[in-house]
Amino acid sequence: MRMITKAASLPADAIILDLEDAVPLPDKATARIMIRDSIKGVKLGGSYVFVRVNAITTKLTTEDLKFVAVEGLDGLMLAKTETKSDIVELDSMLEETEKGWGLEPRSLKVVPLIESAKGVINAYEIASASERIIAVAFGAGDYYRDLGRSVSFLSPEQTELLYARSRIVNCSVAAGVQAIDTVFFGLLTDREGFMKETMLALQLGFKGKLLIHPTQIEPVNKAFSPLPDEAEYARRVVEAFEEAQARGLGAISFEGKMIDYMNYKQAKDLVRLVEFIAEKEDERPLL
Repeated sequence: MRMITKAASLPADAIILDLEDAVPLPDKATARIMIRDSIKGVKLGGSYVFVRVNAITTKLTTEDLKFVAVEGLDGLMLAKTETKSDIVELDSMLEETEKGWGLEPRSLKVVPLIESAKGVINAYEIASASERIIAVAFGAGDYYRDLGRSVSFLSPEQTELLYARSRIVNCSVAAGVQAIDTVFFGLLTDREGFMKETMLALQLGFKGKLLIHPTQIEPVNKAFSPLPDEAEYARRVVEAFEEAQARGLGAISFEGKMIDYMNYKQAKDLVRLVEFIAEKEDERPLL
């Protein structure tokens, strides 16, 4: 409870309360009650609130939903997602749950967590399986164990994870959702290794990263947020291109570079992201 209470004060985009690997089987019933009673309080901190539920194959997911699908919950992270059918089954469960709890239809979102070779291979069918899906996350620990290896012995370059990361990003983008990178399995004191992995995720196209400690939040928020100079340049591009569009032009020369519609769209998306980040920060209460 101490850690759950602290979570409400953290500037993370989302807080994920865990019912899966962090909770031994004999303690899951107690954990469900703790999470159910904590969601509204955590939500007051201004972050989205998700619960990681047990994999469909465990037959524990339905019982998880009976407790945690309450007001204030934004969505579920489905552990060990391997196929489209996992998402279809969860979708059906959520429809019944929303009706039972009086929640808005399809209000609960889903983030499949891909943690196996089978899940990596099926990444696109998973990412596109439901309109509830807003992102796909990578769990490198179980994935690498599935390959018969341990993340304790990852190479510094992490080339062993490159295929899985790249496939998850590309399949997510093709499905129109975000990709979120795995947690860092190195030492919490290894700031250099953590930032190296974070920048790799950014360069590959991930839009965020799963975190396991409060000290990781600020550097990751900074890494995945546009720099002030980038944001200002994007605003100028949007303004110039929209003025040109009003004159019937489809491409312009701007500050020595050719700008077409795709450049404009990319700049527009970046501006929207900056505005969204600012809005979320303004909404966050001072705790």
